[in-house]
Amino acid sequence: MANKSKVQKTGKMAVFVDDMKHSVLLLPAILLLLLFFIVPIVLTVYYSFTNMALTGSAAQNFQFVGIQNYISMFKDPTTLVSIKNTLIFLVGSLLGQSVIGFLVAYLMKEKAQAFRSVLGPCILAGWVMPEIVVSMCCLAFFDVSGTMNQILQALHIPGVDWIYGHPMLTIIIANVWHGAAFSMMNFQSALDNVSGDIEEAARVDGANRIQTLIRVVVPCIKDTIATNTMLNTLSTLGVFGLIWALTGGGPGTATTTLPIYMYNQGMKNFQLGQGTAIGMLLLLVGAVCSVIYTRVMKSEE
Repeated sequence: MANKSKVQKTGKMAVFVDDMKHSVLLLPAILLLLLFFIVPIVLTVYYSFTNMALTGSAAQNFQFVGIQNYISMFKDPTTLVSIKNTLIFLVGSLLGQSVIGFLVAYLMKEKAQAFRSVLGPCILAGWVMPEIVVSMCCLAFFDVSGTMNQILQALHIPGVDWIYGHPMLTIIIANVWHGAAFSMMNFQSALDNVSGDIEEAARVDGANRIQTLIRVVVPCIKDTIATNTMLNTLSTLGVFGLIWALTGGGPGTATTTLPIYMYNQGMKNFQLGQGTAIGMLLLLVGAVCSVIYTRVMKSEE
C-alpha cells in the first residue's frame, strides 16, 4: 500500500510539473492578451468616467467625474438618433450581406469550376478594397451625374439625388457591396459540405427547389448562418471610414451612427471622456447582440 501511495504521489507530481511547463509556454500569449486587450478595455472604462480632453487643462490634469459623461450623453438628442441610425444600418447591412452572400454561394454551388473561378474574384474585389476606396467608388456611382442615374435615364426614369435624398440607403448599399463577399465565402464553404444525396432524396419525395432550399439546405447550415451573422454584426457596428468618407454622418445627422458620433465628440469636439463613454455604449450594443445570438443558438440545439 505504501508503494502504491508513493507511485500515486509521483504521478500527481509529474502531472503538476507538466501543467507548469504548459503554463510557462502560454505566458507570452497571456502577457500579449493583457497588454493589447485587457489593459485597453480597463483604461477605456476608466477614461469614460473622467473629463479627459485633447485641449485645455483637462488634457494634462483630467479628473474623475463619475457618471457625468453618461448623463450628458443621454441628455443629448443626437445619442438617440445615433442609436436609431446604428440599428437601421446594422439590420439593413446584415440582411443585404447575408441574403446576397447566400444566394451567390448557392447559385455557384453546382456551377463549373471555371465559372466559379471568374465570378468569385469579381465579388471578392469589393471586399478586399479599403473602405475609403469603396466610398470613392460609391460616390462616383451614386452622384447626381453618376453611373446609377445614367442607367436610370437610359431607361427613361428620372434620376435621384441618392446621397442627399436617400443617405441611409446609400451607405447600406455601399456596406452590403463591401461585405457580401465575406458572407459568400462562409456560405460557400458550408454548402460544399452539404451532401447532394440529401437534396436528391428531398426532390424524390416531391419537394421542389425552393422547399428543398428552405427545409433541407438552410437547416444543415444554421450554425454557419448564426456565426456569419454574429461576425457581420460586430464588423458592421465598427464601420466608420466608409460612412465618414461617403456622407460624413450627414446630411445633418441622417447617417450619424455611434462610431461617427464617438469621433465627433472625442476628436472634433476634443472631449475624449465623452467619446470613450459613447464607445462604451457601442460596446454594450455589441455585447447585447452577441448574447441574443448565443441564446438563439442554444435554444435551437
